[in-house]
Amino acid sequence: MPFLYILFAFSSILDKANRYFLPCPFKYLTGYDCPGCGFQRSFVALLKGDLQGSLHLYPATIPILITVAVSLSANFWYPAKSKLLLKTLFLITASIMLISYGFKVFVPHTHIDGL
Repeated sequence: MPFLYILFAFSSILDKANRYFLPCPFKYLTGYDCPGCGFQRSFVALLKGDLQGSLHLYPATIPILITVAVSLSANFWYPAKSKLLLKTLFLITASIMLISYGFKVFVPHTHIDGL
């Protein structure tokens, strides 16, 4: 029974999460999205289990989370041996971020209702 209570409380928090998103200073100053715009909404969609919506909002969310998790664990357990792995993960993640930003800026896209 406590599990259901925790699950209900967590889902209630996720439904109200959009009220507490941090504003993007780059977008505020310029009016244009930055390469990181959409990460917060994408992360919340991923927590809700909406993989397609998460990928649509910001395709680099999952690679960023994988990179952070691997970086923290590799630096903790194998600090000297992890340099090549971390450089490769950072390069892949940065490439995905820049490619998705290029599509966001230069290719017209549709909006998914409800996100």
